Amino acid sequence: MEMERVTEFPMSQLDLRPRKRQRLGWDVAPPPPKAQLGLFCGQEIGNVTSFASLGAPSDHISSSILKRVARNLSPPWRQDDKDGHYVFAVGDNLTARLAEANIRFTERWVKVSTFGQVLECWDKERKEMVAIKIVRGIKKYREAAMIEVDVLQQLGKHDKGGNRCVQIRNWFDYRNHICIVFEKLGPSLYDFLRKNNYSSFPIDLVREIGRQLLECIAFMHDLRLIHTDLKPENVLLVSPEYVKVPDYKCSSRDGSFSKRVPKSSAIKVIDFGSTTYDRQDQTYIVSTRHYRAPEVILGLGWSYPCDIWSVGCILVELCTGEALFQTHENLEHLAMMERVLGPLPTHMLKKSDRHAEKYVRKGRLDWPEGSTSRESIKAVMKLPRLQNLVMQHVDHSAGDLIHLLQGLLRYDPSERLTARAALRHPFFTRDHLRRNLTATKLHFVFHSCYYSHDQRRCRMNQLADAASSMSYLSEASISSPSLHLVYINTSLETKAHAHELVPTITCTSDVLQTILQAFAEVPNLNVWYGLDSYMGANII
Repeated sequence: MEMERVTEFPMSQLDLRPRKRQRLGWDVAPPPPKAQLGLFCGQEIGNVTSFASLGAPSDHISSSILKRVARNLSPPWRQDDKDGHYVFAVGDNLTARLAEANIRFTERWVKVSTFGQVLECWDKERKEMVAIKIVRGIKKYREAAMIEVDVLQQLGKHDKGGNRCVQIRNWFDYRNHICIVFEKLGPSLYDFLRKNNYSSFPIDLVREIGRQLLECIAFMHDLRLIHTDLKPENVLLVSPEYVKVPDYKCSSRDGSFSKRVPKSSAIKVIDFGSTTYDRQDQTYIVSTRHYRAPEVILGLGWSYPCDIWSVGCILVELCTGEALFQTHENLEHLAMMERVLGPLPTHMLKKSDRHAEKYVRKGRLDWPEGSTSRESIKAVMKLPRLQNLVMQHVDHSAGDLIHLLQGLLRYDPSERLTARAALRHPFFTRDHLRRNLTATKLHFVFHSCYYSHDQRRCRMNQLADAASSMSYLSEASISSPSLHLVYINTSLETKAHAHELVPTITCTSDVLQTILQAFAEVPNLNVWYGLDSYMGANII
């Protein structure tokens, strides 16, 4: 079992999203293990408070599960597929209470992953749709599922409001498959990016998502829990609803210059099957490749900071639309880090374990001498520095964001920001005029706008009045910085009230065309949206 702790888990940790370059020879993953049929066949067994201490897979966890899982056959038996996935049919009853309903063979309703499947199901008792994670009938995935149940129940005890992590409704064992019932949420951040043609998120939305993500990680770290597998796929939007906003940098398939923006910035973290308690001797491989910290690759041991590194990579991806380190090989991965963030510290390279010491030569990374292909060298050399990468995609707040990312992506884990310290960073706390205008957290009622350093206040209904809006904007523009504002009320009559460069437009029918027309006439316009409105501000 000890060998598993120093080798990668190729299927469970492999990111299967499409890449810009073809995988190299060393990227080929070994075939998945064969399904172990008939080990545990059971009906619903209810909730168990605790199973075993968290950590790497062990015989202790396995024996604990063996003692607690019922093994009675539940006919009629349906053979699993060759990979151990449960084969379902529309209308199947998973228990006497939970029945699958309206399952459609699309990505919206059925998601297949390494661990198993997530199905949308109908809870007949609560009269609501839920998501059920049906784990593959393979021993190691069942063990990971029971770890996840244990973690979810512990998190639920402390997260009373359920605002940070996905909420577990129930769990049961069914025909050799651990089934976990969750509240139904929206798409993952990665799914939203993919369906949005990998367009970046607005910086203010990145700020709100980053804040919530760090709050969740700080909450887990306070409980001495390390997630170890943070990535956009494991961060879900609470609501699937979105709006389309103008974006002249990208064109969608229908030819319109717009992109999707979530209506709500509320998120929740999922997938706690790899979560572990903090210990001193953790050196086995964790995290999905692109979000893996350098200390994990070098075999130096890891702890809470490995989650912080993953958060930094996620924030960069939300700002740019692409994963920061797109690679499948350790040496190339470390070389990409040096290209983006600068040289790795000598003391870390010298302490690398026997599996990583082959990447080091004379106290520095053996690159490009150790590279196996020209393609790999080109993939590294085309990467820009972190500062340049951020400034290519972010207009305002770029300086604060770069400084935050430099703290989250520090090589030395002892120098890396903690989650609590990151939440105190100016990127989240600075009193920007833009932050006062932003209304991305739509799960809170947004009644007022605040402008300028003097905190002048204007009610939303005052902005709908041309006379008061014009007089108010004239006063606001005298203060520093000057403000050009577009306000379009989409709930009743559509208007764009103007000051200086912004024209006044009235329209009662084609709202989107009005927005495009108004925003197109203002250079460098930053766009926000409110509960029933669109707003744009040009800070000069």
